[in-house]
Amino acid sequence: MLIEALRPMISARLAIVAADATLWTAASALSTPHIRILVVCDENKRAAGVVSKSDLVRHLATVGMEEAPVAVLMSRNISSCRPEDDLYATWQKMAAQSLQNMPVLSTDSRVLGVLDARDALQVLLSRKNTKSAC
Repeated sequence: MLIEALRPMISARLAIVAADATLWTAASALSTPHIRILVVCDENKRAAGVVSKSDLVRHLATVGMEEAPVAVLMSRNISSCRPEDDLYATWQKMAAQSLQNMPVLSTDSRVLGVLDARDALQVLLSRKNTKSAC
């Protein structure tokens, strides 16, 4: 199964902020229950980094500065996947890197959504159960 098949799920988990957005803006976006990671985009809507809830909490607890730009906190080394990638292989990659969420990017690095490891596992298990019931 390809990640493309999960487009409604990955689109629903997408939250984007600009690199110059404040940490206060990031905290507000991350307060949405199903959003666990923000994709930081440049002016062309291409992924430039990511910020997780734990990144934000750790930063605010130690440094403070909720008016600082998201760029000071974001991880620039993005582990991502593409819609044409295999879901199981991607889930394995996420598990190996201890990632709960992974941006789904187009070939030109435009953000399409966010794959949640729990969603991926749930789909994989349901497919396995469906196959074994046959």
